Amino acid sequence: MDVRLSDEQRALRESAARLVGDRAPRSVAALADAARAAGLEAALTASGWRELRLPDPDAPDRPLASAVETAIVAEELGRGLADVPFLGPTLAAELRRRAGAEAAASIETVLLRPDLSGPAVIEDGRTRCSGTAIDARGATAALLLVRTDHGHDLACVPVAGTVAGTVAGTVAGTAPGRDLTRPAAAVADAVPGRPPGPARRPLTAGDVEAWSAFALALTCADLVGTMRGAVDLARAYAGVRHQYGVAIGTFQSVQHMLADAFVSIEGSSSVARHAAWAADTLPPGEALAAAAVAKAYCGRAAREVCETAVQVHGGIGMTWDCLAHVHLRRALLSTQVLGDVGASLARVVAHREIGGGPDGLR
Repeated sequence: MDVRLSDEQRALRESAARLVGDRAPRSVAALADAARAAGLEAALTASGWRELRLPDPDAPDRPLASAVETAIVAEELGRGLADVPFLGPTLAAELRRRAGAEAAASIETVLLRPDLSGPAVIEDGRTRCSGTAIDARGATAALLLVRTDHGHDLACVPVAGTVAGTVAGTVAGTAPGRDLTRPAAAVADAVPGRPPGPARRPLTAGDVEAWSAFALALTCADLVGTMRGAVDLARAYAGVRHQYGVAIGTFQSVQHMLADAFVSIEGSSSVARHAAWAADTLPPGEALAAAAVAKAYCGRAAREVCETAVQVHGGIGMTWDCLAHVHLRRALLSTQVLGDVGASLARVVAHREIGGGPDGLR
């Protein structure tokens, strides 16, 4: 694996950073600015980044862009707390591509289990489902899986209305707003139907594993970006907040906290980049194991880093008007998507066949 970014990938990162810098919220109050949010949505739509995982016309079995390039965009959106749908639509597009289905005509997302631990799956004979549609702002439908004798088929459920976040942290008719930038929609006792455009093939167990690996890699990239944004915020505050006549950034204790956070981010960045590379390169089982390692590392680091950002702000960091808690909220949601730290470690243990014998570890 070559960890260096190509010239095109660096240009992509710069473009995403520029879009976030121009349009993303710079205060909690800005989350309620409909005109700003509409401008960000229009800019993201024009960029075409939600279509990065659509099939390549010249090679339909491959996506237009690699998982590394998709993760680059996800990281920058997380860094700027971009309150536009990206994770959900991208994961839905990946499911459609693997099933050979046509691209969605409007924004759609994916339906996960109510606790977000995995994709929602309808077993044979069942006619209704419940779950949580993640990153559901503007989505009209959410994709889920139907288990069959041949694997899994795609199905969808409607997401009622246009989900719009509020700075109060809750959305009418949706799950509690843990993440103020990406509201989720609760789906209860819904009747699934077929998504527009027929799928050409069922999803195999390998397809589901590969999709899960890609999804975990994307959430890891978002966690890395969210951490970077939190530390950027804390570092800027440490440079302007004065105590005893000097900036608090000159205090060794604050410097050590931010240095430790930086080390955690760099370690997270490395494993997240490897997970994104593995999603397109390694066999599905190995890719999923690599993604689970990254999720466990990034999830644990993200909470510590974002809580450090709150602590550096001192008392103001505990208030609603400080953006530090928005970073923490986003990190907590991304950590839960498709398995938290414990679930990810369990995946790794199971894949490596560690333990299970009468004498414990083997």
